[in-house]
Amino acid sequence: MTQSQVALVSGASRGIGAATARTLFDAGWQVSLGMRTPVMPEWAEAAPERVHLFTYDAFEAESPRNWVAEVMGIWGRIDAVVANAGIATTKTPIEITDEEMSRLLEVNVQGPRRLAAACWDALARSGRGRVIILGSLSGKRVKSARSGSYAISKFAAVGLAHALRHTGFEQGIRATAVCPGFVATDMAMGLTERSSKAMTQPGDLARVIRMLIELPNEASVAEFCVNCQLEESF
Repeated sequence: MTQSQVALVSGASRGIGAATARTLFDAGWQVSLGMRTPVMPEWAEAAPERVHLFTYDAFEAESPRNWVAEVMGIWGRIDAVVANAGIATTKTPIEITDEEMSRLLEVNVQGPRRLAAACWDALARSGRGRVIILGSLSGKRVKSARSGSYAISKFAAVGLAHALRHTGFEQGIRATAVCPGFVATDMAMGLTERSSKAMTQPGDLARVIRMLIELPNEASVAEFCVNCQLEESF
């Protein structure tokens, strides 16, 4: 058992998830990294006892419950969960098949919902549990036909964050939808010709997530939008 704060981060092998895990670790948190292929990151060598690896698969309904059971058995608490794992597509709502749409919703909506549900009792016991849902500015507006199917899933993810915020508010749980535009990750680089230097950096988004997690209950933030470019609205 431990008194140090504990965070679960899904999709922690690279990009936003990896940067968030490292940022929380550097701030003194115990971090459990959900990865499809778990590998201990180099930065964890400074204090490997504060890092836990779990083989997490958003497609598997039992994966979140098994993950939480392991973490509770080791550290005895969960104070924050960052639901970062996600997939993307460039197909329009007309082009996409039923199977492809189901996979998109399974990972981007059902995955975060199941993960939050599995952590819920532990988050409530914390008294200041935190849930971060990685949404997207595509969950705030639809910029193109080919971003449409992905946007549908992210609109639902943002709605999930709001629903969780209402569900857990009296228990001290605060949920936030973090909605970035283009972030310099492998996923984003495959969707645009924009230079990675012109995108929001994963480390900067990780600093935002840490700030949101560490705010007191009286400073609840429902949504936090981050953009690398000027838009008229979103």
